[in-house]
Amino acid sequence: MSALALESHKEQALEEQVQGKFIVGQTLDVLTAVYQQDTNMVVWQRDSDAALQHAIDAFLSEKDSYKRNMALTPELALDTIHKALGNTDNVLPLSQNIAELVDMFCCLFELERAGLRLTILDSAMCPRFHVDRVPCRLVTTYKGVATQWLPHSLINRSALGVRAVKDAQDQSGLYQSKEDIQQLTEGDVALLKGELWPGNENAGLVHRSPAVGVGEKRLLLTLDFLD
Repeated sequence: MSALALESHKEQALEEQVQGKFIVGQTLDVLTAVYQQDTNMVVWQRDSDAALQHAIDAFLSEKDSYKRNMALTPELALDTIHKALGNTDNVLPLSQNIAELVDMFCCLFELERAGLRLTILDSAMCPRFHVDRVPCRLVTTYKGVATQWLPHSLINRSALGVRAVKDAQDQSGLYQSKEDIQQLTEGDVALLKGELWPGNENAGLVHRSPAVGVGEKRLLLTLDFLD
């Protein structure tokens, strides 16, 4: 490779790394970084209190399976969510926490309402790496193993959707090593930019659902834009 070609390759790699950077913080205000044009994921590593954990455990102990999709306004979110979760005192902290995320999501993106999906999973919902055809999606795993993702600079995006012959969990040529795979932590609140975010075409965050262990449950919440 010529010196000129090598320099061009370095510049391209640098541009990709900057374009698809991710930002992590321990306070709520980190989520405003989603508006940085060169960012495709922002993660709020929030602390969880005992009351919320007890509510999550109580909810999971009462449900073997659960899947609910709702369109929510911030004003009616708490009442609607609490009724959907069973309308009992032991799950109230979970209802309140979800309602707070709905309010925050709508405020951050100036939305009148948000599309909510709350699911108990005992297997991977989307086991293959993919990008979302949305502007931006909020993802948080209240309990269990959390979402896996790949840094933008390490991906061969032309391999998205290509099936590996030997292992359906891995996608041939998409990434070089399993060490490239990153993972969120239980309780993290992440904003994942999709392909429909303005200026983010071909830079949507590549991610997948993790495998869930035998006998384990995963409580997953997502919030989306609604037309």
